[in-house]
Amino acid sequence: MTIAGSFETKKLVRFQHCDPAGIVFYPQYFVLFHELIEDWFNEGLRVNYADFIAIQKLGVPTVRIEVDFVAPSEIGDTLKFQLTVKRIGTRSIVLSLAAFAGDALRVKVQQTIVLFSLERRESVAIPDHLRQRLSLFLAEAPTQ
Repeated sequence: MTIAGSFETKKLVRFQHCDPAGIVFYPQYFVLFHELIEDWFNEGLRVNYADFIAIQKLGVPTVRIEVDFVAPSEIGDTLKFQLTVKRIGTRSIVLSLAAFAGDALRVKVQQTIVLFSLERRESVAIPDHLRQRLSLFLAEAPTQ
């Protein structure tokens, strides 16, 4: 779902996400946030993520990530995941990601991904058509 410059989706915290204490084991957030990025490609950017990888031979690996784990999430919680684009570079995209239970922030992330050729094994320039779609999710207007 797209809401004024952001992409949002909801996910149920399942047993598989939790440690023996019944709270989300922190590495599972990285899996959930990657699912958010895949959902954003498919539903928000209207780019089939499977085709992006398998046919276009492109990927978006993470080159930098900063995370704040604000409060624990428990099995049975429904989390709202939110994504906005902070910056679009020549080859990289800086994302702001967050997970909420109701209005309560649970995790916030700043993640830099690059457009990567799986064949050439190097970063590549973001094409104009993708840049236009990415710009719909910019958190604020770019400065000149």
